[in-house]
Amino acid sequence: MSNPHPESELPPPLDIAARISELWDELAGFPAAQFLQSRDHLLKTLCSLVDAPQADWIGVVRFASASSDDPMRGWRPRTVSAHNHLPLAEDVMQRAFAAMDRGEPDVTTIRNVELAGQYRVLLLKDLATPEWFESASYRNHYLRLGRKDSIWAGIPVNDEVEVQIGLHRGLDQDNFSASDAEVVSRTVRGLKWFYRLQMLGEGIGIASAPITPTEGTVLSGVLQGLSEKRIAAANDESPHTTHDHIKSIYRKYGVSSRTALMALWLHDM
Repeated sequence: MSNPHPESELPPPLDIAARISELWDELAGFPAAQFLQSRDHLLKTLCSLVDAPQADWIGVVRFASASSDDPMRGWRPRTVSAHNHLPLAEDVMQRAFAAMDRGEPDVTTIRNVELAGQYRVLLLKDLATPEWFESASYRNHYLRLGRKDSIWAGIPVNDEVEVQIGLHRGLDQDNFSASDAEVVSRTVRGLKWFYRLQMLGEGIGIASAPITPTEGTVLSGVLQGLSEKRIAAANDESPHTTHDHIKSIYRKYGVSSRTALMALWLHDM
């Protein structure tokens, strides 16, 4: 299955092209400690560019030990961020992820996995079969969340990690067009440095285990150059607890000092 929206299509209008260039500069201006804020800024801007009320960011990892009959080919979602979700979206997505973990993905996920490792931007109709739009999966994962149509971008970070970005239109909106998909493609394609820093911030595919939310808060303080005492005070915990979090972070990243940890981010800048 090939990408039906190649990069060689007509370029976006000049005002959109200028906004894309501005966005790249804005993302480069975020400090490392604000990686989640920069991610939300990307999602918010993508939504504005293609008139999408909701957006998802999913960090996906490939596990080498997958069985030969695994329809997911070893790929599993491990982190998710959202822009402007309905309150029930998290539960719906976690149920979908659990089905993937059981090896029971729906057809849109299977078709997306077939292209894993390749850069692609696809309309929902490119991933689905006509009958899928009458299925319980479409009702539960789209209509129930106020979604009618989507664009999905798959961005390889390395051989074992991808970022998948979904942009979603509401029930009262028109479907996305090929031109919309091209705008998304032009926006997200030139940001590999950004995705690497995002995955580094969460430990996805880089650390030995993902960073917990609490560790993420501590890590943010470390990246800002704050002392353990100041990080502890900001998080309303004891210096001893903060020190334990920092030691856990070091173990996950395979480093033994704050300098070595910071060097990981400097390497990817």
